[in-house]
Amino acid sequence: MKALENFVENLEPKFVKGGKWEKMHPLYETLATFLFTPKHTTQKGAHIRDGVDLKRTMFTVIIALIPALLFGIYNTGHWHYSIMADFDPATYGAYADYMAGFGDKVLYGLGKVLPLIIVSYAVGLGVEFIFGFMRGHSLHEGFLVTGMLIPLIMPADIPLWMVAVGTAFAVLMGKEVFGGTGMNVVNIALLTRAFLFFAYPTKMSGDIVWKSGTADLLAKNGGMMPDGVSGATALGDLATFTGDSPTVAGQILSADMSHAELLSHFEKAYDPIEAVIGMMPGSIGETSFIAIMMGAAILLFTGVASWRIILSFFAGGFIFGLLMNGLGHNAYQELPAYYHLIIGGFAFGAVFMATDPVTAAQTNVGKLWYGFLGGMFVILLRVLNPAYPEGVMLAILLMNVTAPIIDHVVVQRNIARRTKRLKTA
Repeated sequence: MKALENFVENLEPKFVKGGKWEKMHPLYETLATFLFTPKHTTQKGAHIRDGVDLKRTMFTVIIALIPALLFGIYNTGHWHYSIMADFDPATYGAYADYMAGFGDKVLYGLGKVLPLIIVSYAVGLGVEFIFGFMRGHSLHEGFLVTGMLIPLIMPADIPLWMVAVGTAFAVLMGKEVFGGTGMNVVNIALLTRAFLFFAYPTKMSGDIVWKSGTADLLAKNGGMMPDGVSGATALGDLATFTGDSPTVAGQILSADMSHAELLSHFEKAYDPIEAVIGMMPGSIGETSFIAIMMGAAILLFTGVASWRIILSFFAGGFIFGLLMNGLGHNAYQELPAYYHLIIGGFAFGAVFMATDPVTAAQTNVGKLWYGFLGGMFVILLRVLNPAYPEGVMLAILLMNVTAPIIDHVVVQRNIARRTKRLKTA
């Protein structure tokens, strides 16, 4: 390690002002400070001394994302071979078992997920480097995490060029125009997803995007899906409970069924245990509650994420799930509240998106309200707006823009309370 440090230090004269590669100084500084703690220190004013700087904080988040990433790779491979088994049971029937064909499923998932990661980092870092060269500063650390988050909230089959366009748009319009890392108003990964969701909705929602390869197999099969086969997600099926054709896992049920009967069919198709493990179609990194909680444990143990936001986000979702149960106008509203927390992107959003230290509330009390209202809006969007069955993306983006107002109200209330205490002392 000492030899590497000496090598990096020997290169420095070539990149400083007047050196041979002066214009490449932002690139050198980025790599050098990623490998070793910077030697420059604050010369005046108040500051915090700590061995963990922003780059190493971001690296901790990436480590926390690894369980969700690894599970997402396998899950992508499994659902690909699952749909293959539906079209060709004689050849691929054995792959329908979740743990069968482990190696093939990992290789397929890796082939789908790895290019998404490469494109996300290549485009995002490319934009960051361009602005770094223009402004003469090193690479902003924030994209180390954003570049990993973007692939994990995408369907596996999304075209790579769309990921490139969405990433470039989000980094440019959501971050760099506001001044770079620490200045963005909304979460960049969620802005990427929002851009792609509204610009290319057929690639981000519907029944053919969640099991990789479904569109190709449908084309070969004359556009026909085998009987009883569906590519919908659990949330997609729940949204049909508000209409005249309730559907579960490709089976159209009678609209005359009671709410309890519809939910019974749903729970058989989407077992809660399988939902906790993550054995269902969905965005790459969002399906496994267990893998996400492993990441949450890392973030909370290291103090990187706010427990107030995570806890209150889950509390808000659960309490409003119970309130929807009390209304009970349709089967979706009567879905057990805990189900909302383990399906879709709820847990991933609570742990990795809502806790974004830049766009979340900054005060302790504000974090509790920020998380609670975020969880609340997820449930309201899911249950009351069947046209958009997920809800997490819009809920967190909405809370991003309201976070400054929440902090302002908290601070003003503190000022008012202390002023009153001073007057009565």
